[in-house]
Amino acid sequence: MAEESGTRMDPELPVVRLCVEGMRAEADGRADAAHTLFRRAWDIAADDYEACIAAHYLARHQSSPEETLRWNQECLDRADLVGDERVRGFYPSLYVNIGHAYQKLGQLDLAHAYFVRAAECVSEIPEGRYGDWNRFAVAAGLRSTAEGLPGLEAGAGAAGEGGGEQAGPWAVDERIGELLARWCARAELPALGLTLPAYLGYLGTDDDRLRLRTALHMVHAARRLPEDEQTMLGEVIGSAALR
Repeated sequence: MAEESGTRMDPELPVVRLCVEGMRAEADGRADAAHTLFRRAWDIAADDYEACIAAHYLARHQSSPEETLRWNQECLDRADLVGDERVRGFYPSLYVNIGHAYQKLGQLDLAHAYFVRAAECVSEIPEGRYGDWNRFAVAAGLRSTAEGLPGLEAGAGAAGEGGGEQAGPWAVDERIGELLARWCARAELPALGLTLPAYLGYLGTDDDRLRLRTALHMVHAARRLPEDEQTMLGEVIGSAALR
């Protein structure tokens, strides 16, 4: 958790050693052993920082959405009590985990609110695979929860013919999703390889717009798509939402 988020942990801490052993047990498919190790880490936690780490892993091994939410909330509460640089990089994934828990409980308004909070601080995570994974999770959470909230449909109002304003800064032109579906259906791998990372992590920042527009422009410039897709792609690139 901490290493991936860019925060250094003392590998000699007993809690950290137990959590590392627990992750190894997870990787080996030994879920019960992993849960036991994470529980031991929780039981010996000496302060809020150590309890935050243990609670994060315990949340992954609960049998109900209610208990998963409880442990994720415990993790967040402990991080708030620590309140220093050691936990700064934890917050994006903490908010995502709580968002997912509320989503499973059918509380989409609360879930969406936590995904919004995650989007606001996801830049705290250094670039790399862990950062990308968190951006993908945040973007997916925003879109999926918006689909069930009036006025926040992810594709509603996205720039396009007959469309109005976007539902939120993270909303993307629904025609991009249509193009991606077509490319997946016929395994258009170069186009997918260029576009998917920018699309999956799109949160509506200036950098996100530039990244997505650049990827789409490269696909368009190659001129390897059917004529109707070339035309649609050109319209998307020129839309106000990506300028």
